[in-house]
Amino acid sequence: MFIYDPFQKEAIDHIEDGNSVLISAPTGAGKTIIAEYVIKKCLQNREGVIYTAPVKALSNQKYRDFKCQYGDKVGILTGDVSINPNSPVMIMTTEIFRNKLLSEKSSLDNYKWIIFDEIHYIDNEERGTVWEESIIFLPEHMKVLALSATIPNINELAEWIRHIHKLDLKVVVENNRSVPLHIFYQTQGKIANSLDEVKKLSYTGKQYYLRHGRRYSTESIHPNRVPDLVKHIHQANGLPCIYFAFSRRRCKELAESLIGCDFMSESEKKEVNEFYNSLCEKFNLLYEPGAEFLRPLISRGIAYHHAGMLPTLKEVVERLFTRRSIKIIFTTETFALGINMPARSVIFDGLQKFDGTGFRTMKARDFQQMAGRAGRRGIDNEGFIYCRINPLEIDFDKIIHAVKGKTEKVVSQFNTAYATILNLYQNLGEGLYEIYERSFHFFQNDSAHRREAEGQIKDRLLLLKEMGYIRKNSITKKGLFVSQMFGHELIFGELYERNFINKMNEYELGILLLSLVYEPRRGLPKRDVPVRYKRLEKFVSSQEKEIKRKESKYNIRPFIKKSSFQMSEAFDFWMHGEEFGEILRFTDADEGEVVRYFRMALQLLREIKSNPYTSVQLKQTSQKAIENICRGIVDAETQLRVE
Repeated sequence: MFIYDPFQKEAIDHIEDGNSVLISAPTGAGKTIIAEYVIKKCLQNREGVIYTAPVKALSNQKYRDFKCQYGDKVGILTGDVSINPNSPVMIMTTEIFRNKLLSEKSSLDNYKWIIFDEIHYIDNEERGTVWEESIIFLPEHMKVLALSATIPNINELAEWIRHIHKLDLKVVVENNRSVPLHIFYQTQGKIANSLDEVKKLSYTGKQYYLRHGRRYSTESIHPNRVPDLVKHIHQANGLPCIYFAFSRRRCKELAESLIGCDFMSESEKKEVNEFYNSLCEKFNLLYEPGAEFLRPLISRGIAYHHAGMLPTLKEVVERLFTRRSIKIIFTTETFALGINMPARSVIFDGLQKFDGTGFRTMKARDFQQMAGRAGRRGIDNEGFIYCRINPLEIDFDKIIHAVKGKTEKVVSQFNTAYATILNLYQNLGEGLYEIYERSFHFFQNDSAHRREAEGQIKDRLLLLKEMGYIRKNSITKKGLFVSQMFGHELIFGELYERNFINKMNEYELGILLLSLVYEPRRGLPKRDVPVRYKRLEKFVSSQEKEIKRKESKYNIRPFIKKSSFQMSEAFDFWMHGEEFGEILRFTDADEGEVVRYFRMALQLLREIKSNPYTSVQLKQTSQKAIENICRGIVDAETQLRVE
């Protein structure tokens, strides 16, 4: 008989009493067990349940896990994939759930529970507002199970939800981990057992000065060698290990630096090679350059994992790590976001990361989330954390903040999209401002901040009226069209109004949508746009400038995202049937990026096709484009169906 931890038992008792539950607990504490309990309960009662996740990788993993347990009772909707979309157990991204609440609410009538995984993501600057809107528009008949990493203002979040929904919502807090963590530090080429030792080795008595923005020391700094650290962990029986680095290139370089190491016995080597070959064959990766590059590393128990890799190759690495065939994996921080990949040890390449403009110290919450991957429940008595410290890169007080600092509060990032405003206006008219009063932002802030946020909504509404999305207190045709798009609304609206989008062929439509979603990484060389798409680029650019001018007039932030046609040539070749390996010659983006953006364009095509306000002609053009794009490595459903 399975014995629940006290916090799990408390949560389950609340669920049995008919309550909604909000749980705050450390990574690895066992929150998923409670979610599985709700799913089993719903299936027994012949009720539907929805499980939302912040990223598609986590949605995909949950789909596979739950499908193994509940078979064809499980479906998934992420924009990339649609499998069994009317199943009693539905896995979906939070964006999909929010969109359904606004435009297909009746489709949720049979679902009695919503599980919000990683609900602290409401604090995410770019996408947090989606979580907030999902809670604001939650149907009265749905109960909530919300799972969160440790946050100090969990009761404030719960009080807001109770305030707007009158839910019987119970809070369960677990502060302790079943597997304790021991933190070490690599500094001055040595392993330190405490922060006091770090201070003594690296910060006491040393004189530092700045020159041209860089920090220097008057004394010699001893290097922290990665192979030395990994060997130390290996000898201390600390494998398997997750090594968190903060760039794709760094992950690959670090893995290569260990090519002289071997963590596998001969029998393990034989087994992992056979399994790797079988997976590569299943996912059509045999002889694929990225898979071939990994092969000698895999045979030594080493791998890397980042967003620039092919999704199928990432899947192979994840499966190898899950079955403990990988002893050390170098990965970016997204690997820590809910994906169930625990290890005995975790290494931080550093405690600062680049945020797009400069380096900042990690949040305590981020550190805890990643560190929480150390120590496998039911396997390890203790988990081990190793932080690499270079005194020239980080001040001592910032180390304390990241490692020992108080977890940051969850703060609202409410920023209502144009499509949301149009949907609300259609139902509430000028009364839509009352929705802001139901937001977490309103609940958290003083009157001055409330006026500012409400002003932003009013300004967006005024802009929509000026641009003809609303006339005489009614939504116009183009307003109805973009109310179903949830992203890039204004550019779609202007192309729709001018009948430009209806006149496109399937290739032009595909290129347009890719240009809207593609964001080139900094430093990539600029590529020429094929001549046949120059007119399209020029027209879209002119519309964006006009929209930005009007947004500036109303002081609306952030501005419309600028399109980029830099991947047009590669996408054009793909739509005309070229092989994936061949099209990579026409872009400087990583393989994984190419697939991700192609899939994002596909998602927009599916939204246009399913939009009830799309013309028959545009639906047909969208379907042709979908057929040209959704094949091979770009077809995400194929990847999910591989057993």
